[in-house]
Formats: sequence, C-alpha cells, structure tokens
Amino acid sequence: MKNILCTSLLLLATVTAGMAQNAREIVKKSDDKRMGETSSITVMSMLIKRPTYERNLAFKSWSKGTEYAMTLVTDPVQEKGQTFLKRKKEMWNWNPRISRMIKLPPSMMSQGWMGSDFTNDDLLQESSIVRDYSHKILGEETIEGHPAYKIELIPTEEAAVVWGKLILWITKDEYIQMKSEYYDEDAYLVKTELAHDIQEMDGRMLPKRFEIIPADKPQQRTIVTIEKVTFNAPIEDAFFSQQNMKRLR
Repeated sequence: MKNILCTSLLLLATVTAGMAQNAREIVKKSDDKRMGETSSITVMSMLIKRPTYERNLAFKSWSKGTEYAMTLVTDPVQEKGQTFLKRKKEMWNWNPRISRMIKLPPSMMSQGWMGSDFTNDDLLQESSIVRDYSHKILGEETIEGHPAYKIELIPTEEAAVVWGKLILWITKDEYIQMKSEYYDEDAYLVKTELAHDIQEMDGRMLPKRFEIIPADKPQQRTIVTIEKVTFNAPIEDAFFSQQNMKRLR
C-alpha cells in the first residue's frame, strides 16, 4: 500500500512538473513569435478612444532581447520626436520640445503611455512574461474559432513586475496570444487585451490589431495596429543610447 501511494505521488509530481514545463514553453514560443527570437522593428499606429474624443498616434519601436527597447513617436506633429528608451534596468524619455531627458522610475511602469490604455511596461517590456512569472495551464478554450491553451502567470517572488497575475489564451496551432487578462496585486481585473485580424507578417502569422479595454471603464479602449514588422534584423547594442534618442527621426 505504501509503495502504491509513493508511486502515485511520484506520478502526480511528474505530470505536474511536465505541465508546468509545457506551460512555460508555450508562453515562450508565443513571446518569441510576437517579439522576435533576437530582435524586432515595428511600425504601429494607435487609436485612443474616449467617450468625448478620439486621439491618434503613430510610432516606431525597436527591441533586442529583454535588455533593450526604443520607441519613437512619429505623429502627431506636437508629439513627434518623443523617444522612450529601455537599456537594461534603466528607462528614459527624451522630449525634444523642451529639450529634456527624464529618467523613468519603476513606479511609472503601470501608468498609461501617452494617455492611452497601453502602459509604459507594455511599451518598454520592462518585465518578461517568460522570465518573471511561473506558468500553469488552467485548461483549454476556443477563442474566435481558435482552440487555445488558457495559462495562468503568477509573478515569482524576486520579480519586480506591474501585475499580480496574468491569464493568457494562446492558440494551439500558431502560438498566437489571442486574449490576455491583467490583474492587480489584489486579484482584481485591470484590463483585457484582445487580438484581431490574424495575417502573415514577415513570414509568421500574427494579429494585426490589438484592442485594450480597461475593466473599470469599458466604454473606452485603445486600439493598436501593426503597420509593418521585421523580425531578427541585426541591431547593435550601441543603437540603444541616450545620444541616439536625440537623433532618431
């Protein structure tokens, strides 16, 4: 009886460990697909919808691994030239209108970027959904006709992250992140991100549009459209510098 119990516990532990490993692998494949295995260069537009107004932005982003990210606002004219940089653990904002370089503290990562529902953390990728969270498959669901894994992400003890929990729906065939729910430290839903218009971009199937909806303000949303993306192009580390922030056009 004792041997049977030990064998059962060992089998359960093995299955659980395998599921945890599989969950992490699924999340990594999804993250690599949307961010690039080594780098990405993305041209995007953003529509910020509010009950009384709408606002449009255009920007270009460069990222390399988990250490480097740069974003340049290209439109509208009054915002053009603003640049945001993440270089390892430091984050900066250059505003050419006032010729001022501002260091962004970690406390600003949860704030909306440029008045949108897109956070500074979304933009600069300060936290990593692969490195900073543990992963667990909760089940399987169908999202917009796509069979998907439902995966829970809980931050590790040492991780300095914005969110208290994430739930991702990742398709089983193409590892596309179709839906994401973001929760605060008290497990309250803060926002939901939905992916739309799957099409081929730079040789891989990806959503062209993302819709971000705040839980407490469902009448407002931010819609991000990918206009062009290039994956795994060579980018030197030196590109991600404060000097280059001032030169980008």
